[in-house]
Amino acid sequence: MSGETVKQTGWDGTFLGHPKGLFVLFFAEMWERFSYYGMRALLIFYLTKHFLFSDNAAYGIYAAYTTLVYITPVIGGVLADRYLGQRKAVLWGAVLLVLGHSGLAYEGPSLSPGEQPAEFTMNVFYFSLALIIAGVGFLKANISTIVGELYPRTDTRRDSAFTIFYVGINLGAAAGALLAGYLGETYGWSYGFGAAGIGMLFGLIIFVLGKPALKGAGEPRDPALLAGPLIMGLNRERLIYIGSIVGIFAIWLAVRDQGTVNKLLIATGLIVVSYILYRSVFTLPAQARNRIIVGLVLISTQVLFWGLFEQAGSSLNIYTDEQVDRTLFGWEVPASMFQSINAIYIVVLGPLFASMWIWLGNRGLEPSTPVKFGLALAQLGLGFLVLVWGGQSSDGLTPVIFIFLIYLLHTTGELFLSPVGLSAITRLSVTNMVGLMMGTWFLASGAGNAVAGLIAQSTTVAGENGEDVVLQVYANVGLLAIAVGGIMLLLSYPLKRMMHLETLEDSDPA
Repeated sequence: MSGETVKQTGWDGTFLGHPKGLFVLFFAEMWERFSYYGMRALLIFYLTKHFLFSDNAAYGIYAAYTTLVYITPVIGGVLADRYLGQRKAVLWGAVLLVLGHSGLAYEGPSLSPGEQPAEFTMNVFYFSLALIIAGVGFLKANISTIVGELYPRTDTRRDSAFTIFYVGINLGAAAGALLAGYLGETYGWSYGFGAAGIGMLFGLIIFVLGKPALKGAGEPRDPALLAGPLIMGLNRERLIYIGSIVGIFAIWLAVRDQGTVNKLLIATGLIVVSYILYRSVFTLPAQARNRIIVGLVLISTQVLFWGLFEQAGSSLNIYTDEQVDRTLFGWEVPASMFQSINAIYIVVLGPLFASMWIWLGNRGLEPSTPVKFGLALAQLGLGFLVLVWGGQSSDGLTPVIFIFLIYLLHTTGELFLSPVGLSAITRLSVTNMVGLMMGTWFLASGAGNAVAGLIAQSTTVAGENGEDVVLQVYANVGLLAIAVGGIMLLLSYPLKRMMHLETLEDSDPA
């Protein structure tokens, strides 16, 4: 009998001081990000060089896509909280992502200048994007929530765990941008997008095989409610899957129109935030309510952060392609491969940051979450100012070293904000709202991507004398980020008090 127990609990114990389930999620998310960032590295060039869209039109489609990618996790988070559970939601999302990335591998016939792409080709392209958007909606917030469920809310390893998880995200992102970017720009778009699809398939396999390591984390809160028949003999689980397929067709139509997506974003944001505030004020005790309010303040700062940071996939990608000397060791590096720099930095620096937070925390010196957010915005703005200085002080093409520098400062800023924010939201939320709050976290990222699209489009407008204004736009947004970061630092003390960390317990009043 004991021998059977050993076999059944082979996933017990820890690895590097963390539950083994963390590393199952690490590798599953690594391959999901391989597929996403491999596709993301190519998307703007696919639109401008294959479908021959103008920069302005391409930025609009790119913004609509990335905005929807971050709207749908709100729906996926709520469905997981109330019915599916996070594990089933992640599994369904992974299946949709495999299908979507596979669809992008179909590129249709090549076009001549002035020729319009075939309607069938464009419909396949938009439908593939819709599958990816829906897949991310089910997977993105919920896999992060499972990470949080592996740890008690008072566990000091949480920030370290999310930083390790974040390294997995960016290990996949780096490999995806390098491999898919190189294949797509060198051998053909279908090779790059196909590699992204294969990566997502690996992630799905790892998640399925690693289920025992999760130890029940992310399972449905009420399996009987999920399995009970509801309509025409169909239970809630099957109805959710059917409803998501219907939703994919709606996304297929919406992703073409940036204006419609932005209106949908505003409406969704107002509804979600109003609902969270209603529940916080009328159903939670004072301390839990205050924690939720601090969570919303932290979430709101993301709009500016990602609005600037996500220039990497659009205007900064085009700037690198057209205005940067990309020659390294005698080889002109494809611009899409520079999308890997941020992720490579995170893979290198992430473990150092994880160790640093633990070291500071053990000595009572760790900065509060609001302080980390303020410093993140300051570093983001400084990165833009460094690039502006490099571009304006050089004759001709901008030296490539300044691309490495802007990504370095943006990466350190990201490590101050993104994994720390994921940890904070799962800690500050009550149990039956954590999926909703994580979805709102990603909804704010969607708002940031919508802002990013508007900023990118502003770089295409010529100056008074017909000059390129991209560096002037970067200077303005860089100064804005530093100013907002300073305001966040001033507010950090009252926000920390409202978090009531001294009374935080592993159980909550929900």
